[in-house]
Amino acid sequence: MHQVQRPAIRPQRYAAPASLAEALDLLAPDPAGLRGPARVVAGGTDLMIELDHQVGGDVGVLVDITRIPGLDRIERRDGRVVLGPLVTHNQCATSDVVVEHGLPLAQASLEVGSPALRNRATVVGNLVTASPANDTISALRALDADLTLTSTRGSRMVSLAEFHTGLRATVLAPDELVTEVSFPEARPSERAVFVKLGLRRAQAISVVHLAVWCALGAGGEVGGARLALGSVAPTIVRASAAEAALVGRPLTPEAIDEAAELAAASVEPIDDIRGPASYRTDMVTVMVRRALRAIAAGEHGATHPAAPPTLGGPVIAADGVTTGASAGDTIRATVNGTVVEAPWTPSSLLDWLRDQAGLTGTKEGCAEGECGSCTIHLDGAAALSCLVPAGRAHEATITTIEGLRGERPLHPLQQSFIDTAAVQCGYCIPGFLMAGAALQAERPSPGAADVDLALSGNLCRCTGYYSIAAALGIRSEP
Repeated sequence: MHQVQRPAIRPQRYAAPASLAEALDLLAPDPAGLRGPARVVAGGTDLMIELDHQVGGDVGVLVDITRIPGLDRIERRDGRVVLGPLVTHNQCATSDVVVEHGLPLAQASLEVGSPALRNRATVVGNLVTASPANDTISALRALDADLTLTSTRGSRMVSLAEFHTGLRATVLAPDELVTEVSFPEARPSERAVFVKLGLRRAQAISVVHLAVWCALGAGGEVGGARLALGSVAPTIVRASAAEAALVGRPLTPEAIDEAAELAAASVEPIDDIRGPASYRTDMVTVMVRRALRAIAAGEHGATHPAAPPTLGGPVIAADGVTTGASAGDTIRATVNGTVVEAPWTPSSLLDWLRDQAGLTGTKEGCAEGECGSCTIHLDGAAALSCLVPAGRAHEATITTIEGLRGERPLHPLQQSFIDTAAVQCGYCIPGFLMAGAALQAERPSPGAADVDLALSGNLCRCTGYYSIAAALGIRSEP
């Protein structure tokens, strides 16, 4: 039987605590075994796929921490930048503090998925999933990050280097939450950059990714270096020989070439569907060289946009509402301006909207957050409903394609799609409209770069992109 034909893992119960203490109590050991295994939802963008793909075993209770206020803070504290467990990738990509003091993290965060996914996907979730292809891990390794792990037993701090013990394996205990990620604030003499190679411009799993940090002396010599490589080993690895070769030398072409060759020689990547080992090794050389040249020229931040669109984000706000559901319970949400009550299902918000609420305009294209067809507005921010647990709808405000027009005959963007003939087969159009409307609400006159970023998570199999861009006011060159 093919994987997609096997039944998904479905939690017996859903719980959304309103405080960290409540969440830790739900994760604490259950000697009577009445609760069953617990899994934590932060963004859920990895977890929902894992449940569908039968990864991780049975789940007794899904503990959704996204309603807990205060966990999405980015702050400077005692010379360090501190991120809470609900800090999203869109927050990092747009945060002045992160851009100034942790630029590789901002750059890596912007490479993760699409704007709608980045509104929910969290940095901590990226770390806990522990895939070597996860972009923010190399960025945070280069930034020398530490994690705070908390349970009802207390808190402990571990370095990110110690946190990952193997492929998708960490030291996190079943009753622990990662409650903080922190790294030292950047000094004026320090420069760092993140570089990624994917098979397409957006929504791409890394073939290779890396981050480089250098401390430069008054004469331009390297006083210290960290070079973290991803997608080339079971975990993120440091190129220690390349780092050592840089120290004490200015970033001359010769020093850069030597470090690039040493970095490539330090890895033995695997062959997989995204690329053969030999290609990955060659690309490490090219990418390290480019990263070090950018640092040497002071151009390490040149390509990061000043204000990337977030489609209503950068985070779906926590409301402090304690909720829970199990078989037979009802979810109540305001959908398209009307209160909807329908049975809770241990599946996705997409399934609940279509199967329980009867709103079939939102489409399922991939069920993995890669096509954008299921885009909705959740509490004012664009989100991929296939990656949101159904229980998160309780007491939430949701807009689907059926409600986009409001009290008008059509939303202006819907009319624009008609005027520019942007609709072809129509399957992807609900997602494009929801993403495009969120962009227009954020930026009434978006530029071409804004449209490219905003719609990077929406796929049109009919290749209708030119007319869709035209509907948003972007005209292609003849």
